[in-house]
Amino acid sequence: MTEAVTLLRPWWLLALPVLGLLAWRAAHRSAPLGDWVRAVEPHLMAALAARGAVRPGRRGGQVLLVLAGALLALGLAGPALERRDVAGFRNLDATILCLDLSRSVAEGGRLGEMRVLAQALAEAAGTRSVALVAYAGDAYLAATPTTDRDSLGTILFALDGATVPDRGSHPARALALARRTLAEGAVVTGDVVLVSDGGGLDDAAMREAAALAADGHRVHTVLVTDPALPPEAPRPDGAGMARLATTGGGSAGSLDAPAPVLAAISETVARHLAEGGYAVLAWRDLGRWLAGLALLPVLMLFRRSA
Repeated sequence: MTEAVTLLRPWWLLALPVLGLLAWRAAHRSAPLGDWVRAVEPHLMAALAARGAVRPGRRGGQVLLVLAGALLALGLAGPALERRDVAGFRNLDATILCLDLSRSVAEGGRLGEMRVLAQALAEAAGTRSVALVAYAGDAYLAATPTTDRDSLGTILFALDGATVPDRGSHPARALALARRTLAEGAVVTGDVVLVSDGGGLDDAAMREAAALAADGHRVHTVLVTDPALPPEAPRPDGAGMARLATTGGGSAGSLDAPAPVLAAISETVARHLAEGGYAVLAWRDLGRWLAGLALLPVLMLFRRSA
């Protein structure tokens, strides 16, 4: 809803139109509460009324039932306020940037743009720690998780085609190193961003992305394309990068259109923890109080008339 207010279980709001439909039907088609007129033979009902055994029904009970149902549905939807101390849980959240420095990427004309984008992703992570993995034929942890953006920027702009001595492109190794780094840091919900032209994507990379998603993390991809590539050079694998992001439960973008990935990375710690199943750490659920209020109209149904 907003940065500080949210609904933890918004699908329960679907019950409200159903309750509205039931209320309309009760108001236009049903007799007063109990509907005894339809259940009892007319001559028997007349005899009971003559003896004073029948009291006029009231439709107020239907209104109270609908009100109780609406309050219960709103409570189950989980309106919540962000906890003031949520910033203290930022160590549970981290971002790892995996940069492809294979020849097809590093020797192209867009390495500088890759560095700028990596810096933008680090800034979008806010107060969360950011780590850097450089890979080609093998993967190396170029920067351990840190909140020092200046030192990270220094490392970023020192990367080039000679940083990783191993030839080839093996993104599976970069994802495996990212998963190991998140596990060693006891990160419960993290973002892994693979910036690559899609070279070397295989079943092993897909398995690593699925394993990261199973651990509660998300895998995003940024496709690097270079229009100056010679005709004989391998083509960027955009479909494979999109499939990797889908497998990892993340967003897919490109060097020319990175907005979806930047938006995902810039989510607040509270929202990211909630997506990872740790909503209780980040949000104060007010739904129980609304659900409790539903008892008031229910209790009114049991009042006795004089």
